[in-house]
Amino acid sequence: MRILQLIDSLEAGGAERMAVNYANALSESIAFSSLVTTRKEGELKNQVAKKVSYLFLDKKRALDIKAILRLRKHIINNQVQIIQAHSSSFFLAVLVKLSLSGVKIIWHDHYGNRIHERRKKHYILFLASFFFSACFAVNPELQKWILKNLRTAKVFFIPNFTIEDNSIVDKTYLKGEINKRIICLANLKNPKNHIAILEAFCNTQLNDFSWSLHFVGKIYKDDYFYQLKSFIDENDLEESVFFYDSIEDVSFVLSQANIGVLASKYEGFPVSLLEYGHAGLAVISTYVGFCSSLIKNEYNGLLFNPEDSEELKEHFLKLAFDEELQKKLGMNLKTDILKQYSCSEIIKELIAKYNYI
Repeated sequence: MRILQLIDSLEAGGAERMAVNYANALSESIAFSSLVTTRKEGELKNQVAKKVSYLFLDKKRALDIKAILRLRKHIINNQVQIIQAHSSSFFLAVLVKLSLSGVKIIWHDHYGNRIHERRKKHYILFLASFFFSACFAVNPELQKWILKNLRTAKVFFIPNFTIEDNSIVDKTYLKGEINKRIICLANLKNPKNHIAILEAFCNTQLNDFSWSLHFVGKIYKDDYFYQLKSFIDENDLEESVFFYDSIEDVSFVLSQANIGVLASKYEGFPVSLLEYGHAGLAVISTYVGFCSSLIKNEYNGLLFNPEDSEELKEHFLKLAFDEELQKKLGMNLKTDILKQYSCSEIIKELIAKYNYI
């Protein structure tokens, strides 16, 4: 079996991380695993396994003939059978398929908010779907949307998973007092809703009890970021709230925290929740997307409405002063993730779907 993962960039986002995870995991299980980046490289390039055949196309525009020809040559030379096109990279996959009819395209959708959008907003995707052999969705709601709005008969829900990379050097140390750290692992942009986390943390006054809040994710230096900075300055939180930008040593950083929080207004299947679980953190999560299927309220985490910072405040207070509850929720989530969302089990399921397609 010879599979190619296609993604537009290797910046540290959920879809990008999963494209790397699939390429790396498959390189241990199939004859040929490739990862092709179309527009932009990024920090995740350092996490691509040596067994993976990697190619950067340096695509400059929507219809870039050089990029199309480079991808076409790579597919032919390596006898690629299936292109697994993640998110918006489907367009380039279809352009290549026009001259390579034998190659199959699987579109992998990670965009959680699509379920609230109409087909007419995705007309190009609708036309492209006539060329898809199958679609993968990261949650059942997206699966239903694809079945209803696109022209692909084979649509499967494939859960996300994480891979621990032991080759990454531990170098990022969190500030603040040990055993009193709350972390949010999410790029600083909509719809991640960092402001709700800030408001809830501020209203708890947990900083007076030496608790600190840590935002780990790409900083874009835009209005979204400066809104957060202004809130921190106005509420004298400079000594309690910290930003770290993108990092590679995620597992090491999470091992230094106690509570993991995710406040997104919409999600597909957030990899950050899996990473929190692997680290044994007590998790407070928004209930959108697949979050409410992964997190069972009061059993392996706490759920809240992302529009309700008061509810999030109550969860912060509940966990901050109850170490036993922290341990219980973290242990239960870790057990569930290792049992249901392990890399080995998901890859077995994935290969079965490849063979079926």
